[in-house]
Parts: sequence; structure tokens; C-alpha cells
Amino acid sequence: MDFVTHNYFGKLPTLKNPILIEGLPGIGNVGKLAVEHMIDTIKAKKFAELYCKDFPPQVFINSDGTIELVKNEFYFWKAKKEKQRDLVLLTGDYQGLSSQGQYELVDNILALCKKLGVEEIYTLGGYGLGHEINKPKVLCATTHKTLVTAMKKHGAVFKKNEPGGGIVGASGLLLGLGKLQGFKGVCFMGETPGYLVDPNSAKAVLHILKSITNIDIDLTALEEKAKEIEQIAQQLKEIETGGADKVEDLKYIG
Repeated sequence: MDFVTHNYFGKLPTLKNPILIEGLPGIGNVGKLAVEHMIDTIKAKKFAELYCKDFPPQVFINSDGTIELVKNEFYFWKAKKEKQRDLVLLTGDYQGLSSQGQYELVDNILALCKKLGVEEIYTLGGYGLGHEINKPKVLCATTHKTLVTAMKKHGAVFKKNEPGGGIVGASGLLLGLGKLQGFKGVCFMGETPGYLVDPNSAKAVLHILKSITNIDIDLTALEEKAKEIEQIAQQLKEIETGGADKVEDLKYIG
């Protein structure tokens, strides 16, 4: 097995002017939630899997008792109407554990993008605030100044004069290495407390993507998940104020 290995399901799809949308695990799992919800809603088709030696050394156990190696997955969707573009969607179980692994992983992702004709990349993630927020904004960073004005029209927010700002992981590297290789790119970061999975922030990111891609994405399921997380957060508050005797009331945090 090479450092990074691809498993293809037949031939690569033939796409017209496609966009890559990446959502791997990260702060609040915002990007992963958003992309997986998008895949389910628009019924995108899986065409490739990516395995990497820098992923954690483990397998997942399926409900039928079988196992599968941790991986990243690629899906595609073809435009149905005017003003829509074909999509390549990337999600997965993990990012690389080391700096070298992250660079190797992103290099391979970009190489596959070139084969598919991708020239534009959208990466999704969370912007951790450390406190609760009712209406999360979607912060944005781009590879080119010409994209700044365009993204503002869709509702994205740019934070100016913020010292030490950075985008860690695949969401940042895809833009940084991509720019060196001729890709244009945008990162959307939904504001999130950061300590729980955040469907509310993922929903805010998808509102922006709906505007950009002209694709109708039903957000009902995310809204229901957001209510569940609100209940969990409330239980956590009660534990903090009521003591350890209430810990057993919190059966599951997902």
C-alpha cells in the first residue's frame, strides 16, 4: 500500500466545469456535517475512496458485524439546471495525523481534482468561539481578491485586522497548495462554540452554498439535529450548575 491509495468505482466521471466542495472532520464537525447533508440531499454518487497511512490505525465495525478501514470519500453530482455547475464532494472519517501526512493527502486530492477538470475549490469548516451563539455568521477567506466581493454578495463575512488568524488542516492546505497550482479557492467557516457537533453552524454554511451553487438543499434534517444538540447543551449546563450527581442523566453526546 502506497502512502496514499485510491479505490475507484469504475471510470472517473466526466464532468463539466466542476467545483470541489470539501468537508472533513474539524471544529464542531461543521464542514463534515454540511457536506454529508448535501450528499444525502442531492443524492450524489460515490466514485472513489482514499486511504492514507497517516490516518489513525483502526477500522470501524459496521452494524452487520463486518469491518471497514477508515477513509475519505469522493462523490459527484451533475448539474440539472442553468446556472448550476457539476460538483465533486469530499468528506471522510479523518484528516492526516501529522504535517507530512496532511501535505501528502492534499497533494493527492489536488491531483485527482486536476484529472476531473476542477479549477475552483470550496472548503468548509468551523470557527471556534468557545461560547454559545444563536445566529452564527459564516466567515470567509479566499485565494484571490477578486473572490472577496463575490462572496460578500452571498452573505459571507470577512474579518479584517485580526492578528494571528489561520486555517489549520486540509481546509487551509487545499487553498494554499491549490493556489500554487493554479486553483481558485474559498474557505467558509461557520461560527461555533466548538465543543459539540454543530448542525446550526453547518446550516449557516449551507445557506451560503445554496446561494452560490443555485441548488435547493432541504435543511430540515439539520434543523432537527440542531434542536437535539441544544438539548444536550442544556443538560451540560445543568450538570455544571447541579454537580456530578446529574452526570448519569446525560446518556449520549453525539
